Amino acid sequence: MLKDILSISGHSGLFKFVAQSSKSIIVESLETHKKMPVYFSSKVSALEDIAIYTEDEEVPLAQIFEKIYKMENKGKTSVSAKSTNDDIKEYFEDILPAYDKERVYVSDMKKVLNWYNILWEQKMLNFEEEKPAEEKQEVETPKKTTKAKAEKTDSENKEKNVKKTEKKTTKKKNE
Repeated sequence: MLKDILSISGHSGLFKFVAQSSKSIIVESLETHKKMPVYFSSKVSALEDIAIYTEDEEVPLAQIFEKIYKMENKGKTSVSAKSTNDDIKEYFEDILPAYDKERVYVSDMKKVLNWYNILWEQKMLNFEEEKPAEEKQEVETPKKTTKAKAEKTDSENKEKNVKKTEKKTTKKKNE
């Protein structure tokens, strides 16, 4: 979901990666759908690489978006980036109670809320569709064989090969 979605320092909003040239990348604004080059001197962050600090660990942005999505009953946030700082902090505590209050600033929270709303408006928040695909992959992956089972299979294959060789040898002798 967040793989090709980018945040670019100095530009508001979110962008979708389109192509790469020799001196820049080409991105498209999710809101205006205008394409533009972004040079390598700009700070570009993929949303999938962004996480929020908590007291114990870092929580990926996708998980935070999913919590907002569930809390808002699949809708936009009830608190916008233009709300008061206290309202934003209170809302963020509902989403992520253990967020690190010293390292996560209100400006970071506003970005998260703004990004969520942009993705929601563009219908790019598909949490229900992703889970069945993940489950399907788990079913399709072969189970690991144990060492004993692998050795048994190897010895069975060797026995079959020996029997085939014996049959061929016997057949040649009889001819």
